[in-house]
Amino acid sequence: MAHAEPAFKLKIANLSLFVLYVNTTDMAQLKNQLDTRVNKTHNFFSNTPVALDLSAIANSSISPDFADLMSFMLDHGMHATGVIGGSIEQREAAVQSGLGLFPDTIVKPTVKTAPVPTAAPSITPNIEKNNQPELPEFGLAIETNNSNVLDSDTQRQNPVSQVLPTFRPTMIINKPVRTGQRIYAEGSNLVVLGVVNAGAELIADGDIHIYAPLRGRAIAGAQGNENARIFVHSLEAELISVAGCFKVFENGIPENLRGKPVQVHLDGSDLIIQPLLS
Repeated sequence: MAHAEPAFKLKIANLSLFVLYVNTTDMAQLKNQLDTRVNKTHNFFSNTPVALDLSAIANSSISPDFADLMSFMLDHGMHATGVIGGSIEQREAAVQSGLGLFPDTIVKPTVKTAPVPTAAPSITPNIEKNNQPELPEFGLAIETNNSNVLDSDTQRQNPVSQVLPTFRPTMIINKPVRTGQRIYAEGSNLVVLGVVNAGAELIADGDIHIYAPLRGRAIAGAQGNENARIFVHSLEAELISVAGCFKVFENGIPENLRGKPVQVHLDGSDLIIQPLLS
């Protein structure tokens, strides 16, 4: 009798995901503001797992209506998966609503760092579909005065603390990025040599260089590095972002920038998008 193959494997995975920080027990206020923010992103979330951080309301005697909040989030493309922090009563209420419990502190494996060589090696990773780092929350509109920048409907998050991660060797992707794929260069710059198709997403804690058309999304400085930049051979993007300041191209890209080589960076609170010099 042949030995049966195991039907499953159970492992601990080091995954990144979005975290919604709940700062109030007033569900009407929370849902109203969340609805406003999410609607500005035009389907940014799609079947996206999200953890709820209850640390800010842990001292409250009120537990959120988790069932109602979960249903509301689902209508906006977000799947509430579990809670972080909160009081004992709040965590019990979350479990009764079908949510899991995350530890208050998530410890990542320690990575030993080696001396940086003169020419840093590149990393060519396996591309995973659901590799999502935590991103800053979406914020209010800003205006710019630079004639070479996109100054309408640019979005800016609330100020976040500057996070400067330990940088790793540059991650290099030498093939096209397909629709639905997400690539996260954690603690490093990202270089892409192939086309980034619509519906694909690039995320890096450092800079992003794309030597092909960008038709999807590019998010640089994901952990708050305001010095990060995006360099694109041909701008055809759905969304670009640097350190939480982002632009959604729901109305198309201006003629002077569409399909052109550009660089994207921050100037104070303004997101600057300008042609590269030929």
